[in-house]
Amino acid sequence: MAKKKPNQPKNLSPRIANRRAFHDYHIGDKFEVGIVLTGSEVKSIRNGQVSLAEGFAMIEPATLELWLHNVEISPYTHAGPQHQHEPKRRRKLLARKREIRTIYDKHIVKGVSLVPLAMFFVRGKVKLEIGVGTGKKAFDKRQDIKKRDADREIRRSMSKRM
Repeated sequence: MAKKKPNQPKNLSPRIANRRAFHDYHIGDKFEVGIVLTGSEVKSIRNGQVSLAEGFAMIEPATLELWLHNVEISPYTHAGPQHQHEPKRRRKLLARKREIRTIYDKHIVKGVSLVPLAMFFVRGKVKLEIGVGTGKKAFDKRQDIKKRDADREIRRSMSKRM
């Protein structure tokens, strides 16, 4: 019988989150999709060199294809010049047609955006979590900040009691 390995986290690769998305948008539904990448892009993602802050996804209505725009994946330093990728190129997202139609029905409404929320690895494959979001107004952001501060104060006072 083989020896059991000590308890280690199952996934050592990073989860790159877009914290700004939750500040700027009310996120409704979330979807997990695949993404078409080159080898040097995967290496850069594994190193955590990704910026999701300005990114967005769009659906081409004619072909029902899902595309990711304006997400910067930094060039991998150890790749040769012929294997380098363009940092802000448009990338195709992979999902089932039924899922894309569902996303499209929600995305077609005015004021709704498809926002990348997180990028992570599942069994060696890069996955992207996208959310259907509506933009927040300035007063919504202020209310969220006040609520977060109040929750922090409550936690702080509870920890002092114990």
